Amino acid sequence: MLKKIAIKKLMKDLKLEVISNWKDDGREISTSEVNRVGLPLAGYFENYGFDRVQIIGKAEWSYFSGLCDKFKRARAKELMKRNIPCLVITRGLNVHAELLEEAEKNNIPIFGTNLPTSRFASRAISYLEHELAPTTTLHGVLIEVNGIGILIFGESGVGKSETALELVKRGHRLIADDAVEIKKVDEYTLIGTAPEIIKHFLEIRGIGILDVAKLYGMGAVRDKKTINLVVQLDTNESNVYDRLGIDEEYIEILGVNVSKLTIPVRPGRNLAVIIEAAARNHRQKEMGYNAAEELNIRLIKQNSSK
Repeated sequence: MLKKIAIKKLMKDLKLEVISNWKDDGREISTSEVNRVGLPLAGYFENYGFDRVQIIGKAEWSYFSGLCDKFKRARAKELMKRNIPCLVITRGLNVHAELLEEAEKNNIPIFGTNLPTSRFASRAISYLEHELAPTTTLHGVLIEVNGIGILIFGESGVGKSETALELVKRGHRLIADDAVEIKKVDEYTLIGTAPEIIKHFLEIRGIGILDVAKLYGMGAVRDKKTINLVVQLDTNESNVYDRLGIDEEYIEILGVNVSKLTIPVRPGRNLAVIIEAAARNHRQKEMGYNAAEELNIRLIKQNSSK
């Protein structure tokens, strides 16, 4: 489903000043791209992205000021009848009367900002990309271990939260327990957060709800973290596991492939220590060293020398 954001929310979040006499009609925007309206003001309207936030900066403002009244009126009328989401005037510049009149005729919002054009465009794109990013919520625990964001999956009661608590005690940081909200911020990056209502809370069976930030300090929690690794805690004793770790396993989340490890849960195994080791090993792989491949190379050399 295509995500959209209300223009009214964009206006509030980006702290824009309302210039035109605009009645909120519930209009929304679904793209993170923005346009400077130089081409339409110059008379070119073909193949132009009118569904985007439109911006007038110093250059566009100066060009439009130099047009005769006839062309000003014609260009303003043509632009505003395209039902653009909104028009933003940067640098605190005054809006031209022709643009204001046509905008109010078509109920097009004109906003103002004192920011320089390039800075506002960058801020608007960043804001829209974040707000319009695809999202999903998964049942699991997200924790940062040695700088690696690890998403822990497993059946209910397998010990995900208890493992997270042990990791927190060992100096690592909790992001989310039970429900993890995941946002795809670009083609390769997933950011995980906790729903606001359960942020910094951890549920331990037999104890109840713990406020990790209060118990262990703010250094024991984070609000969000990139997901680098997925750990599946598995209780099925009949499963066969990769003993060497040569074959990489991945899980797809919102169209992004994330490295995945399946760790068997058995009595006496210290899952926190194992996950710490998994995080360090994952970091080594990212830096170009793979212990399993190194061992394989040694074995090949040994066999070839015989």
